[in-house]
Amino acid sequence: MPNKNILIVEDDRNISKLIKFNLEKEGCDAFAVPNGEDALEHLERFSADLVILDIMLPKMDGFEVCRLIRQDPKLKNIPIIMLTAKGEEVDRVVGLELGADDYMVKPFSPRELVLRVKAILRRGGAPAAVKEVLKAGGIVVDSAAHKVTAGKKDIELTPMEFKLLKALMERSGRVQSREQLLTDVWDIAADVDTRTIDTHIKRLREKLGKPGDAISTVRGLGYKFREDDED
Repeated sequence: MPNKNILIVEDDRNISKLIKFNLEKEGCDAFAVPNGEDALEHLERFSADLVILDIMLPKMDGFEVCRLIRQDPKLKNIPIIMLTAKGEEVDRVVGLELGADDYMVKPFSPRELVLRVKAILRRGGAPAAVKEVLKAGGIVVDSAAHKVTAGKKDIELTPMEFKLLKALMERSGRVQSREQLLTDVWDIAADVDTRTIDTHIKRLREKLGKPGDAISTVRGLGYKFREDDED
């Protein structure tokens, strides 16, 4: 991932230096700021290919920074990894609901963080799928336009939610294990955290509304997108 610009938003100088060092070893241009205000100012002036965002920041917390990034038309597609000491499920859900693409809890492995950064950046540069429009169960996914409609209503998804839905619909009728989805959608080792899948599926169903019922849980196995003719 040479020449990628990564913004680190972290008020702990030691952690910030650790992340910056490991990213720069991989050829990234990493820039660190200690608070949300500086982060937003930096993004307005220089943008970034990815943001690593702490939650517990002075004045403006990471949730608010994430929300403001996702509301800005010029910044909304920048991937965000939340890196925080807040590991409770409610914090994870809030972060993903606001549009974070991934969530890591401190203490963390610098190597794992770099792998997750690489995985997200690879997704951003991947070629478009051959089949650009998927239609099933009242849901339409247009890959070229990066647009989703459900019941004729436009649905705003995060980049990760979009890729997860697309993967399920491409494999309609086939069960996908959590480990398989984590590997294929997140591009990281399956033993990292399969709970991430459950959280994203929950948010995806909520956003899609009634059509989201097409994403079914297969107990003990994983998830599948039901074909139109299934009960």
